Amino acid sequence: MRHPHLATLTATTFVTWTGQRITAVALPLVALDQTGDAWTTGLVGGFAGLPLLTSGWWGRRLRAHLVSGRALAVLLAVQVLGLALVPVAAATVGVGAVVLCATGLVTGATSALLSPAQRALTADLAELPGNEPGVGARALAWQDLAHRASMIFAPALGAWLLVAWGAEPLLWWEAAAVALAAVAMLTVPAAHPGEAGPAGEESRGAPGEGEAAQAGEAAAEPAPPLRAVLRGNPELAVGLGLAGVGGVTWFAFALGLALLGVELDRPGELIAAGMAGYGAATVGVSFIVPLVVHRVPRIPAIVTSWVVFGLAYLALPAAAPNLLAVGVVSALGGLAMPFGIAALNALIVDRTTGAARRTAFTAETVLHAGGASAGLLVGGALIGAFGAGPVLVVTGALQVVAALGATVWLRVRRSPARVSPAARSGELLT
Repeated sequence: MRHPHLATLTATTFVTWTGQRITAVALPLVALDQTGDAWTTGLVGGFAGLPLLTSGWWGRRLRAHLVSGRALAVLLAVQVLGLALVPVAAATVGVGAVVLCATGLVTGATSALLSPAQRALTADLAELPGNEPGVGARALAWQDLAHRASMIFAPALGAWLLVAWGAEPLLWWEAAAVALAAVAMLTVPAAHPGEAGPAGEESRGAPGEGEAAQAGEAAAEPAPPLRAVLRGNPELAVGLGLAGVGGVTWFAFALGLALLGVELDRPGELIAAGMAGYGAATVGVSFIVPLVVHRVPRIPAIVTSWVVFGLAYLALPAAAPNLLAVGVVSALGGLAMPFGIAALNALIVDRTTGAARRTAFTAETVLHAGGASAGLLVGGALIGAFGAGPVLVVTGALQVVAALGATVWLRVRRSPARVSPAARSGELLT
């Protein structure tokens, strides 16, 4: 990656995700040790999901200002304060439910704003003069790799550091790592004239000062609603919709394999095999995706990824309890996923700009990650009522049907009968 600012954004993604996954090992133990109640161990994660699910409403005006590295650095600094709440309380007044809820809300709110804004800034910087076409899609694919790579080694590293250092020092180290990421983010400028740069000053001396001022004013406007962004963009609607379906049904893989292992008297083994296969496959493929993403057809890659993953859901009950079979099926299901995610990010880069781009990336985050949180809330009850195997089959079929139905809908939208006479005459004239 030649552009140094894009490399900084990718490195920041790696640092923050690694810290989150390491802390996920330590935080429940700190909560249990300080409160003595097992129910408090999930408070941070639960309250972190609330801002994400509602960020489309409360974060609309804030997103309009997250257009430079300096703004993202401020966001990371607030996140550091939220992360430090637990170790500070543990060393002073003690950790209680209020502290856990507060740190969950702060870190959840900052994460809900940071991820879409960082991806939008990456795409904006990639479109600056001097960068060849496709840089934005490749940079976002590298960021996805940084995210996935942390999924493989960070939990194991966290477990080792937990034994070596203890739980509370790990929380301090995550806060320190995010603080360093905030300092690095200060070097990343805004992508457009008139927007605040790393020093907090508007660009000066550029030609067309009036246009620059207008650009700055436009940057401060609230992001448009999602329906306005999707109007006239059926492919983008399909990509975001399928991401939402995949997010909601994720619980069947995460919880379903865990509970299916209990049903088959192999507790913990099936989920370990499935996650290992899925994680290894997605990380391995993610090394290839940035090199070929500019050649990947957008909609076919998105649809295929969810069809393949849905078929894996359908096959998992038949593969169990064989651990090797579960790992292989999970790996096959994960092979296409990085291509689908990269294709959706590239589609957003291709079809949107400015504030609309921030709205689209926010919708992707809320629909997929927020949908996963919502699915996990009700998933346990569904599996308890119907069994892990049937739920895996139904959710797998839902993903396949949704993907195929979206393909049919797109073909209908593109059919000549749906094109107005005025549009057809305009096409003939051009």
